[in-house]
Amino acid sequence: MDNQTRTPYFLLLGFSESQQLQLLHFFLFFVLYLAITTANLLIICAVAFDRHLHRPMYFFLMNLALQDLGSVSVIVPKSMVNSLIDTRHISYFACVAQVFLLVSFLGSNISLLTVMAYDRYVAICNPLHYEMVMNWKACTEIIILVWVTSLLYGMLHTIGTFSINFCSNVVNQFFCEIPQLLKLSCSGFNLVEVGVLVASVTAGLGCTCFITVSYAMIFKAVQRISSEKRRQKALSTCIPHLLVVSMLTSTGCLAYLRSPSNTPSFIDLGLTVLYSLLPPLFNPIIYSMRNTNIKFVLSKLWKF
Repeated sequence: MDNQTRTPYFLLLGFSESQQLQLLHFFLFFVLYLAITTANLLIICAVAFDRHLHRPMYFFLMNLALQDLGSVSVIVPKSMVNSLIDTRHISYFACVAQVFLLVSFLGSNISLLTVMAYDRYVAICNPLHYEMVMNWKACTEIIILVWVTSLLYGMLHTIGTFSINFCSNVVNQFFCEIPQLLKLSCSGFNLVEVGVLVASVTAGLGCTCFITVSYAMIFKAVQRISSEKRRQKALSTCIPHLLVVSMLTSTGCLAYLRSPSNTPSFIDLGLTVLYSLLPPLFNPIIYSMRNTNIKFVLSKLWKF
């Protein structure tokens, strides 16, 4: 409450002092947000309403689309509104909500990608046990666990971030980003948030190693498939997932391994857009382009 009293609001990064450029930013973000929501909603509708896609792989894909839709909806609309009405303000509680929801969605994203890697591993390396291992009860329990742990993860990050005393309320980013908020601390390192960050890095590396090992075993199993057609079919279900994982990890590393600067930078802004907006845009495109079942259902929806 002491933080709230001294910091009733934060000032987000403005894209330009010119009203025309602010409106250009609004238009660009509006087009990008519209494309992201449309693409992910199409995936959600395709999986939800077509019984041929009522399988674990597509069930996980629908949840991934929900997470991508949620993560962009947390940060983009506020930035668009600020540009439209020419302001930089965001209230303290709105900033808290942004951090909590964004971290929760991003945490659930990497967790779900790890689960999807395990799903492909079981389907290709142990196909006879797939129906028993990845039954609907198990899939539902996995999704509930992913969402619950991600919400707890977001809560820990939020508590760690906002337990500090802020010496400034100027955030050099277009949304409330944790590294930029921690720079505003009066007391230097916050042990709670440092502990959460260490745990996050450890968990992230663990998920990445698990995905890497899973696909190493998958590709080893694929090489033993005698039929060229079956080999291509197995690879077609794995390549989109690998592309999505690679894009998320590469853009995230580019954004977070770079130390935040003390002054606004177009490079920092560009890297943030890369990791926060491009994966949600390209994930549904990658999956729909490489998957004939999804393309067929989407074509039916388009004709309808």
